Amino acid sequence: MNRKELVDAIQKHTLVARTDVDKVLGSLIQHTQVAVKKGDRVSLVGFGTFERQDRKARTARNPRSGAPVKVKATKVPRFRAGQGFKDVVAGKATAPKLSPVKSTAKATTAKAASTAKATVSRATTSKASTARASSSKASTAKASTSKAASRNSAPKSTAKAASSRGKAKSGKKK
Repeated sequence: MNRKELVDAIQKHTLVARTDVDKVLGSLIQHTQVAVKKGDRVSLVGFGTFERQDRKARTARNPRSGAPVKVKATKVPRFRAGQGFKDVVAGKATAPKLSPVKSTAKATTAKAASTAKATVSRATTSKASTARASSSKASTAKASTSKAASRNSAPKSTAKAASSRGKAKSGKKK
């Protein structure tokens, strides 16, 4: 499961806007990285613990040539799964069921959506009636301009194509 799939799954489960879920997940990741970089421990009970581990400088061996190679001291992130997480993966505990949020949230969301749709439709209706009058004038002007432009900018072609074009314009068939 990648980030997009995780965001989609959380969005379906919580009925929160997808963009909000993405922001919260991004914030969780950023705050965890900053805390671990400082050396703090981030513990999520039932999930796991993120912490920084310091590795000392050492001498390693190049596997191809066998020559010794110096490796600098570094700091690496470490994750230890929590007991609840371990139990679910091992099958000792049942995985939590991912059921959608209760219907009260859906009803509230549906009610808000229907109110918003009604407001938008009222505004659209008034705009549409105003737009019809102006669009009919504009479309007449556009049509006459486009006809003139197509006559003037039509590429010269063979006599046969030109004669068939003339027939099509006049509407005559032979």
